[in-house]
Amino acid sequence: CSSDLVFRHPPRFAMEAFLASPSATAPQPFPSPLLRGTAQGASNPQAQVASVEQTSATSAAGIAGATATVGLGLASNRRARRAAKALANKVAKKAIKNVNVYPAENVVGEKDACGVGMVANMEKPANHELLQMTLRALGCMEHRGACSGGMDSNIQLCGGDDSGDGAGVMTQIPWELFAADVKMPEDRSGCAVGMLFLSKDGAVRIDAKRQLEESLKQEGFTILGYRIVPVNASVLGQRSAQTEPWTEQIFVDHPTARGEDLDTLLYIARKRVESKMTYDSLYVASLSPKTIVYKGMLKSAALAGYYKDLQDPRYKVQYALWHRRFSTNTMPRWPLAQPFRMIGHNGEINTIQGNYNWTNARSGSFEHPNFGFRMQEVLPPCRAENSDSGNLDCYVELMMRCNREIPEALMIMVPAAYKDSDGKAGEDDVTQFYEYWGALQEPWDGPALIAFCDGEYLGATLDRNGLRPARYFQLKDGTAVVSSEVGILDPEKVSADMFRSKGRLGPGRMVAIDLHTGELIENDDIKQKMAAKKPYAAWNKVFREDMDSVPFLGHDHDDKMSKAIEDNLMTLQFDLGYTIEDVEMVVEAMAQTGKEPTFCMGNDKPLAIVSERAHVLYDYFTQRFAQVTNPAIDPYREALVMSVEVYLGRQGNLMAERPTYFQNSANNRLLKIDSPFLHEAQLDAIRQSGLLSVELTTRYNYSKGPGALEKSLSDLCYEASNAIRNGAELVILNDVPKEDPTSQDFMGVERDQLAIPPLLAVGAVHHYLIQQGLRTQASIIVNTGQCWSTHHFACLIGYGASAVCPYLPLAHIRKWHSTDKGAAKADGQTVQECQENYKTSINAGLKKIMSKMGISVLESYRGAQIFQCIGLSQKVIDVAFTGTPATMEALSFSDIANESMMFHRRAFPELDEGPVAQKLDFAGWYKYLKSKGEFHMNNPDMAKALHKAVRNNEPLAYEEYRRQIMDGRPITAIRDLLDYSSDRQPIPLTEVEDALAICNRFVTGGMSLGALSREAHEIIALGMNRVGGMSNSGEGGEDSLRFKTIEDVDADGNSASFPHLNGLKNGDSAASATKQLASGRFGVTPAYLRSAKQLEIKIAQGAKPGEGGQLPGPKVDEYIASLRNSVPGVELISPPPHHDIYSIEDLAQLIYDLHQVSPAAKVSVKLVASSGIGTIAAGVAKANADVIQISGADGGTGASPLSSIMHAGGPWEQGLTEVHSVLTQNGLRDRVTLRVDGGIKTGWDIVVAAMMGAEEFGFGSIAMIAEGCIMARVCHMNRCPVGVATQRADLRKKFPGTPEHVANFMLFVAEEVRTIMAALGYRSLEELVGRTDLLRPRGDSEVRTNVPQPAVVSESKKVEPRKLAKTDKVNLSPFFSTQAPDETERQAWAGTARNKPARSNGPVMDDDILADPEIAKVIETNSGSVTKQMKITNIDRSVGGRIAGEIATLHGDYGFEGQINLDFEGAGGQSFGVFNIKGVHLRVNGECNDYVGKGMNGGTIVCVPPEGSSFQASENVIAGNTCLYGATGGEVFLNGRVGERFGVRNAGCHAVIEGSGDHLGEYMTNGVIVALGAVGRNVGAGMSGGLLYLYDPEDAGVEMNADNVRNVFRVTSTAGQEQLKTLIEKHLERTGSTVAASVLKDWDTAVGRFWQVAPPSTQGMDVVAVPEAVESTQKSAMAMAASANKKSSPTASRWGGSNPASGGRP
Repeated sequence: CSSDLVFRHPPRFAMEAFLASPSATAPQPFPSPLLRGTAQGASNPQAQVASVEQTSATSAAGIAGATATVGLGLASNRRARRAAKALANKVAKKAIKNVNVYPAENVVGEKDACGVGMVANMEKPANHELLQMTLRALGCMEHRGACSGGMDSNIQLCGGDDSGDGAGVMTQIPWELFAADVKMPEDRSGCAVGMLFLSKDGAVRIDAKRQLEESLKQEGFTILGYRIVPVNASVLGQRSAQTEPWTEQIFVDHPTARGEDLDTLLYIARKRVESKMTYDSLYVASLSPKTIVYKGMLKSAALAGYYKDLQDPRYKVQYALWHRRFSTNTMPRWPLAQPFRMIGHNGEINTIQGNYNWTNARSGSFEHPNFGFRMQEVLPPCRAENSDSGNLDCYVELMMRCNREIPEALMIMVPAAYKDSDGKAGEDDVTQFYEYWGALQEPWDGPALIAFCDGEYLGATLDRNGLRPARYFQLKDGTAVVSSEVGILDPEKVSADMFRSKGRLGPGRMVAIDLHTGELIENDDIKQKMAAKKPYAAWNKVFREDMDSVPFLGHDHDDKMSKAIEDNLMTLQFDLGYTIEDVEMVVEAMAQTGKEPTFCMGNDKPLAIVSERAHVLYDYFTQRFAQVTNPAIDPYREALVMSVEVYLGRQGNLMAERPTYFQNSANNRLLKIDSPFLHEAQLDAIRQSGLLSVELTTRYNYSKGPGALEKSLSDLCYEASNAIRNGAELVILNDVPKEDPTSQDFMGVERDQLAIPPLLAVGAVHHYLIQQGLRTQASIIVNTGQCWSTHHFACLIGYGASAVCPYLPLAHIRKWHSTDKGAAKADGQTVQECQENYKTSINAGLKKIMSKMGISVLESYRGAQIFQCIGLSQKVIDVAFTGTPATMEALSFSDIANESMMFHRRAFPELDEGPVAQKLDFAGWYKYLKSKGEFHMNNPDMAKALHKAVRNNEPLAYEEYRRQIMDGRPITAIRDLLDYSSDRQPIPLTEVEDALAICNRFVTGGMSLGALSREAHEIIALGMNRVGGMSNSGEGGEDSLRFKTIEDVDADGNSASFPHLNGLKNGDSAASATKQLASGRFGVTPAYLRSAKQLEIKIAQGAKPGEGGQLPGPKVDEYIASLRNSVPGVELISPPPHHDIYSIEDLAQLIYDLHQVSPAAKVSVKLVASSGIGTIAAGVAKANADVIQISGADGGTGASPLSSIMHAGGPWEQGLTEVHSVLTQNGLRDRVTLRVDGGIKTGWDIVVAAMMGAEEFGFGSIAMIAEGCIMARVCHMNRCPVGVATQRADLRKKFPGTPEHVANFMLFVAEEVRTIMAALGYRSLEELVGRTDLLRPRGDSEVRTNVPQPAVVSESKKVEPRKLAKTDKVNLSPFFSTQAPDETERQAWAGTARNKPARSNGPVMDDDILADPEIAKVIETNSGSVTKQMKITNIDRSVGGRIAGEIATLHGDYGFEGQINLDFEGAGGQSFGVFNIKGVHLRVNGECNDYVGKGMNGGTIVCVPPEGSSFQASENVIAGNTCLYGATGGEVFLNGRVGERFGVRNAGCHAVIEGSGDHLGEYMTNGVIVALGAVGRNVGAGMSGGLLYLYDPEDAGVEMNADNVRNVFRVTSTAGQEQLKTLIEKHLERTGSTVAASVLKDWDTAVGRFWQVAPPSTQGMDVVAVPEAVESTQKSAMAMAASANKKSSPTASRWGGSNPASGGRP
């Protein structure tokens, strides 16, 4: 079939266009598949709605009427046919224009991360002073923004181009100011003002204004006039000036429309004209009768300088909202500055692709009385030109125009995590509101602080996980402020005694000001007000139905189809692509354990597109994941914010203000299932649920050749759309064999039948229905045998499926369990329990995959397409995976069919007259066998060759190793398809730079001490230091012994300092030149940081991007535990990097921290190759990183989920070329050094990487092989046979490596690079960097050599790419160029950053402190004491960090004997006291922002309210989120409450606080925290060590994480009581806390009101006692908690008490 599946034609005739070949015939109107379900007569739907709204309680039966239930074959049911026809006509009329899918180029496009805030005082008349307060606050947010040329860490400076990424304010309209220039009527209630960005091209501008005027006049508006906005362009940066718009204001009046009617007419007029024009021609920043927006590509300080109006004293306001933008994209775009028309957004919408697609998909069903037949004029609401924040604003605005108030709209779009710890919803109004809308609207999910204003309300709301800082305070004069930070008000004008209260927004919470009454409405009140507007509880009872629990099939089931599948199991498994590894390592493993299988050492097999073996379609897709611009979240420790619930059925009109009624009452409800995983009995129950379903087979006859797939896919799409038009609300795509299951030859018919790959079927149907405006009219369920791993489920759901029934894995589990071997492995579990285990594993895996992208709710993941494709043609992408970014475009529909046919022939060997297989094939996807299966780059033969070379220092042996890597193997990677094409003649080798100069560019990967043995870790460091390269510590800390050179080596190469090593030399250094510190934060101290040449922030790693690491308990021995400040034998978890790297500006803050503590060390950021990484890298470069490392997804790891190893990330060639290109195009390439790693093994790889833009090169697994690794692939089991990746002493003795082995390998590689450069005619590697013009496609039969041919003529570019066994159509054009770059421009950036010192933070407060002679003397002499007082503001960030670094350099972490007391007054900026050290005591009289005490190692930090404060300290917030992250020592006393995640990863600090938000003590491994006030949810999540003491005077109970609920006791030991009392006494002494005084005054009573959280690792300590009586009580409570938590994933469980603890509930 040559038809083009584009899906653009009207419904009936669409297939005729698809099948426009002579032999094709269009399918007949859809009569055959029967719709299953029931139809009930509906008496009077409109009356029913009224009844429900009046009574708020009506049963489903009452609404439906007492009509008999009848089976429905829709083709023969006249009444139903009439209803279906009416529905079809209705949908046809509403076929929307321009229904776009989110463009691939926008997948990781414009993202925002910013500073935001608002201020209001409705008790005073409008005044200019409040605007001045706003502008000052905006100026205090400068460090949260960035500039086009990069963000200089000091707010006074901007590196390069200082065009701001964006700044702006939204205020009420200053009519007094405008009245001087524009004549307006006395009655301004019908007036509105528009702020317009227009083109500077006069003709374009006039045309835009003409169209806008016509549109406004069409709605009855009178144009009062225009006003050119006075500006001062001299303050603009280069890019801002280049793209500066012409800014005018338009003034209009309407004779009759007022209020909401006026807003609606303005909206229609604006949307009509916007749909015809790009933002370059016309952008309406605001058009409103109430508010106006001034914004631009400006820095904070430049905003008022640019817009002269803002300086005019006639500009008077009562409220304002401000925003400072940090865009990860550097392309200048004035319209994307914020605030937008309704919101200012600090955060990222992780689900934007899905939200955009679903918004357009459901637009076909939108209608509302406010618009009537004109609804289509404002659709679709979202726009591809917008950023994620811009589209959020657009959708909010549409909902408001449909009579929702802005708090209500945001509650719908950004819902709180409202369910109880057991996963159940309450009966209160707010919960029922969330339940109702949760079934209709997927959350716009991601970290978000959203400030909003529509002229009616001014407010702010926070995302469900609390991943943004939001502080608020009230002044006694009526002023209320919400802001990303505190310390933004002028202390000279706002004294301490003027504050009435200080607080913070918790996760999912909201605060708003009614701009009419001036009332400040707190979270509970505003949400109750919105929820009480409609009878949501009654509607939920009528229109929602929870599916009852249905048991799995057992051995004795009587389902005939399932029996037949079990009897033909192996045939079906062959037919659908299973291998023995898939069933044993995936399906059976999950059935046994209920967990995803883990593996190690990365993915070193060929990419699916270059593999010589057939692959299932899923293998051509890789998961995208969070990196910098949006944080990953923890699906295990923070499961309380996650949900995999699914609603099935027809959604109806989401804009309606009451439920949508359909002709058949069965269509009027949605069915909720607990997860997208269905088993056979559940699927049958859904078929009988009353929802109208149609089953469509995906099997087709291949006898007409591979082209039959394309035609069959067209037919399938048409049948699905026709079924929906006929009333279907469930479309079940089914690849179960069609033959009668009772037939003697059940599979016989299948010899001529192939199954359309389910992913292809789902994607095509999903996108076709979107384009037909039908997608939300039905849910898609997939009943397939070709789905067995978590990745498969994620792909199907990600491309639109609501639920999946994996009938073949379930059949396999039942058959496996029936064997003796299977029963033994099941270990007493029943077959139903094993199937339940499999389901549990899949659900947990889905949460893991979702969380890696920062997505909490499955409904937001469904249809979001968060994948990249490697190897499918653009035509296939356009049909089934529209909008998915693609690399190496190749496979057509015919190629896909051919791959399916390869599986099919194994199922039916008689087709090839082959033998019948007795068992499934071994494909070698995961393990390597030389004799069969897939090739693996890391294999024993390669390891032996390398060992011979490096141990004997034999160049010929290295040549044999190189030959195996280069020529004697299959193609595995993109670079294998390329070769060199020099433009020069060869030169003598003597003219090429020496090997050590090249080795200076080499690094090794971040392999932690713990994952590796001490010997292996130190040998790599020693070897790299010998050749001038850099090793990497990994995240496990490092022994301070290694920071000094080794000078005690004897003649035999042994050292008393390092007796476990051999081959040492005096002068050797075992220090890792690169020290890693995120995300794990194990063992990070000031001395550790100061010992490094480079500091690496690991945002993601190749084998498990978006995930934290894990070190099994058996590998945590005494030595490892001491380095990591943890307890031996206890598993250590590295959290995903979401705790202090919420976004790009938080990464910038961490970079600032590191430059503060160690100014000489460069900071590198490690990213993983994935689509859109160029945009991310641009943001990282602007955030002041010195080095960006691009890792390929094939990187190794000690332990990781198998699906992450195999299916996340992309090849480094893709990532590197994209990053290099984006940075070069945007003028940022000279700011950073680019490094690459991932499977690099030879000098040939190095030169290719250099030509693609890399300047430094990383080695991972190959460095381990060089020192002795034999690739046993048992790293995660602690039993490495050669002592490389184990902590077992007996195995470590077998370690064979020496530093010389590692050094020899690096020198061999460097010499190979020299040989290649000489042959190419280049003298240095730097000359080759960025020269993609020297690459070309590899010829059909060419063999690469390390000495390429001499200079060739340009015709060599025309050599055809190498033909693969699978396809000869791979598109390699993104990886090479036919034109050389401009050499002058190339030299301007090549090596620039690499040859410069580390970036500076500029002048900082710490420099002034260190310059003080008294302080300098105390540090230098290591004695004495000094006290200083000084002022501090929020722009003084990371105070104390550089002081700690200086002391650590001189005296180490614990050697300082002096005392430095620093007393500050004001507001401490972010990271106050970062990496604080022994002897330094910091005190703030005021308040602090986020990250107080981050990484502190000693000393004390105290914060108390300022003198004169009138509020109760214990009831107000004094510090922000994520304090003490990674602290290893010291003491902290905070006289007030703190935010979320206090003490996360605390490994030694002792702290006292007076209350906290959620996740207290998360991941703690050591230390003590005392909370004297209420704490939030999920206490102690992931906590493996240390102690918590929680004061509970009201016996309200504590919401513990389920994993630690058994570890909560009363404080009964004498030592524990003494420890607690001592800390509280110190707290009283340091802070004067009234709570501490009260507790100590009645100590004997108060001590009995404390809970002690003590993980098992602490329960043998004298401070913990578990009396027998308490233990008995605990067991009872624990049993109840365990019962509750078995129903859901581990979340928070209440311990003690009966009343909820106040802690920020939604």
